[in-house]
Amino acid sequence: MSTTPNRIRRTSRVLDRLRAVAQDDQGSATAEYAVVILAAVAFAGVLVAVMRSGEVQTILTELVRGALSL
Repeated sequence: MSTTPNRIRRTSRVLDRLRAVAQDDQGSATAEYAVVILAAVAFAGVLVAVMRSGEVQTILTELVRGALSL
């Protein structure tokens, strides 16, 4: 019968530790920066793909020629 209170105390200590870990937000800012950097890299990849398309290159070339002819 004495093992039941020990189990309850051990379980309570484990739950207390889990609560402390779950409430700890250390490193969350770093994770947010990582998500923002990944989004920026993905956007840059899409931008590079768009810029390499023939239509966009033609439009940009005409735009630059028009600006230089003034």
